Amino acid sequence: MNDASRNEPVISAEEILEGIREWVSIESPSHDAAAVNRMADHVQASLARLGAVIERTPGREGYGDVLKARTPWGGDGPGILVLSHIDTVHPIGMIDQLRFEKKGDVVFGPGIYDMKGGAYLAYYAYQHLVRTGRRTPLPVTFMFVPEEEVGSPTSRAMIEAEARRNKYVLVTEPARDGGKIVTSRKGVGRFVVKIEGRPAHAGARHEDGRSAVRAMAKIILAVEAMTDYGRGITTNVGLVAGGTGVNVVPQFCTAEVDLRVPTPAIGEEMTARILGLTVDEPDVTVTVTGGMNRPPYTKDAGIAALFEHAKAVAAEIGFALQDVPVTGGGSDGNFTAALGIPTLDGLGVDGKGAHTDYEQAYYSSFEPRAKLMLGMLETLT
Repeated sequence: MNDASRNEPVISAEEILEGIREWVSIESPSHDAAAVNRMADHVQASLARLGAVIERTPGREGYGDVLKARTPWGGDGPGILVLSHIDTVHPIGMIDQLRFEKKGDVVFGPGIYDMKGGAYLAYYAYQHLVRTGRRTPLPVTFMFVPEEEVGSPTSRAMIEAEARRNKYVLVTEPARDGGKIVTSRKGVGRFVVKIEGRPAHAGARHEDGRSAVRAMAKIILAVEAMTDYGRGITTNVGLVAGGTGVNVVPQFCTAEVDLRVPTPAIGEEMTARILGLTVDEPDVTVTVTGGMNRPPYTKDAGIAALFEHAKAVAAEIGFALQDVPVTGGGSDGNFTAALGIPTLDGLGVDGKGAHTDYEQAYYSSFEPRAKLMLGMLETLT
């Protein structure tokens, strides 16, 4: 080993831990644009110090900014899009309840698993390239999305446009089941059911009322009954609101429905069923809106080839990489895979507890996952 190689910076799990600590400590719930932009400020400043070409698009509709950073090498040709999000589901103040701390191999913190740990690994891989004076064969664009946790309503068009300009997409969502990566995801549908009945005094004129809540109860049971595990279909009524007072027959009720499907055809089928919901209650109006929010992400030939490439990179590092069967969670990778662009997902840290008060990442995954990301950037052509 010569002096240059002996002095070359190494991939350091401890350094990664401290970097992730900084990112997790900047809380950034999706609906708080100012908080998300504080996170974007930090990421932008870090990338700018490394010479990345920055493009920041102001947020809209109450969401934060979209941040893109491109390597200063490689020109404008198609390359690699590394896709991350910097928003979390956790509210401001969660860091006081779910404190950032390391206990053995487990590191706790709000958003550490989904997905600030993975987003930081992407940054760290670029930092390592700059430190070592190396360049990738292809230009790399890092994109940090502000509202993935609520479906990427304002960034989807930008994600798709950027993906079309690239040959590959690497998504830093968390790993699954002990370090497996994602090569297929279910499609996601979102619907809103609104019911209008007739108000009345619950005691004096109960018979005049038409309860929207009663009608919604029937709708909820009908929606939940659509779940079919054998076909890979799940339905969930996650939010319900209705009524004005305990002594008033409720005139209005609203419910929000989540749908997960494995194929586009099943998505069309289920969309039609949900949009066609009715209830056998007189003088009650049911209105259903919505549709597929994210298309299914299926493992086609291009994704299979990209996965085989990743397996070879992992083998060089020293571990066997596996993928999971279709997973129910959606991501921005659904958008890019549906465009036919080879997409690998789940390249972030390993751990568990996304969106919970015990969310955690495994310290032992930091170094190999950083090396996997770096290896992919350096070997894709």
